[in-house]
Amino acid sequence: MQYWLLKSEPDVWSIDQQKKAGTKGAPWDGVRNYQAAKNLKSMREGDQCFFYHSNIGKEIVGIVEVIKEAYLDKTDKSGRFVAVTVKFLKKLNKPVSLEDIKKNKQLSHLSLIKQSRLSVMPIDSKSWKILNNMGKI
Repeated sequence: MQYWLLKSEPDVWSIDQQKKAGTKGAPWDGVRNYQAAKNLKSMREGDQCFFYHSNIGKEIVGIVEVIKEAYLDKTDKSGRFVAVTVKFLKKLNKPVSLEDIKKNKQLSHLSLIKQSRLSVMPIDSKSWKILNNMGKI
């Protein structure tokens, strides 16, 4: 299993909307950055992802699971980009803010800090455990 972080603006798609989508999940679409799209293509069924509220909040708020691997993104007229389908797993007991992530020296290598505009990024298993602990899971 691999771990990822997915960014979404909560006024566009929030963790609560993801939860309401239920077990059938919802497509993670609209990604138009080539590096982020490459990351989507690397995702496998069963991979887990942190759900990060960007712009408003700037914090990890939950965890979702990939239930359908990369397929053509229906919102992309060019046919170049992909989407995956994810389902809600849980909310963090305590959201983990970007500010707190930046304060933790063990997380300084994360793309979330080094490539702040990237919307889909891998998370190594050690950082996954640290972030889960910070989120009281």
